[in-house]
Amino acid sequence: MTVYVMQPDEAIAAMVAPEGRLNPYPLYEAIRAHGDLVQVREGLIAAVGYAECSRALREPQFRVQDASSYDIVYPEWRSHSSLRGFTNSMLFTNPPDHARMRRLVTGAFTARRVAELRPAVERMTDQLLDRLAEIGADGSPMDLMNEFAFRLPVAVISEMLGVPEGDQVWFRAVAADVMIALEGLTTLSELARADAAVDELSAYLGELIDRRRRTPSDDLVSALVQVRDSDGDRLSQDELMGNLTLLLNAGFDTTTHLLGHGVLQALERPDFRARLCVDPDFTVNYVEETLRFEPPVQATSRWAGADVNLMGTAVPAGTKVLVLMAAGNRDPRRFPQPDRFDPDRPDIQPLSFAGGIHYCVGAPLARMEAQVALPMLLRRFPKLAVAGTPTFRARWLARGHNWLPVSIG
Repeated sequence: MTVYVMQPDEAIAAMVAPEGRLNPYPLYEAIRAHGDLVQVREGLIAAVGYAECSRALREPQFRVQDASSYDIVYPEWRSHSSLRGFTNSMLFTNPPDHARMRRLVTGAFTARRVAELRPAVERMTDQLLDRLAEIGADGSPMDLMNEFAFRLPVAVISEMLGVPEGDQVWFRAVAADVMIALEGLTTLSELARADAAVDELSAYLGELIDRRRRTPSDDLVSALVQVRDSDGDRLSQDELMGNLTLLLNAGFDTTTHLLGHGVLQALERPDFRARLCVDPDFTVNYVEETLRFEPPVQATSRWAGADVNLMGTAVPAGTKVLVLMAAGNRDPRRFPQPDRFDPDRPDIQPLSFAGGIHYCVGAPLARMEAQVALPMLLRRFPKLAVAGTPTFRARWLARGHNWLPVSIG
């Protein structure tokens, strides 16, 4: 892999530029050349080492960006509905409110609940594979991202939340624009698209909430509506909307790109492909290595709420710490030959779902979906092959393919 020689601030500017987004990994190494915890400029530190990233994610004095910090860095943020929406969710909330919100949704994502969902995921996968067989029967290429990698996770999270099946395809286009607000690199014109998408989604969720209020069902929306109505102190209306927006979007975006990355790695490596079809233990490791090698979420950030000594580095209060989880996943101290895709490596434990109190609540579900879907897809279509040049979408923070042409043979 090419490694660029540049200063940390130059590398960060390059990795968020359009060309750098296509392959940010050499730029992470350019930062690592200066250390595992690097002062980029006053008020900004980048963590690229595995241990440093892990510790930063778990440091109690570090906070996520919330409404109060938005007031400092972007005082006009409340004029954008997309920023308001996510800021009302647990993703952008610190203790004690964070724990209150998170407790209300974690029950839907426990190991037991995820295991209970496995038969439903297998059924949904089978239905999508039948659809792929029909679409690809004439041998013409199809976009696996649109026809499979998107449809499965959105079907799963929609069933959990109670979103009708007929609304799921509409949701993809809206969600793509909603997620712009999480990039942190948006122009005002892009943020306007995100605002419009959030407004449309909020109107939809408002109608869904009203329906579930009148006629409750066995789904997460009904459960959260009941909490909101019975005890408004536990969940405000804005928090209800913000967390539903988060769950509906983040609940499929990460898994979509995990599936895309996992399929492509298998199609490029026939030996791994064959083992995925027959060895469940290998499949578990394969999914973990996919998360390490190509994490769907590349980074997150934390703000020092007080002066902190982070593994020997002084981090003054108010400093932003850019936690480059994708760089930590390729730390050679933790993963020998980190640029080699190797599902047989021991003790993988990627940083891809963050850590600490903000560890991704949907991580068990995402892992299970990939462990189910990848072997089923490859067994059903033994001649599945790449039928064109895959392309990445023009995003940095949430990295994934927007086009993965395949044929089923």
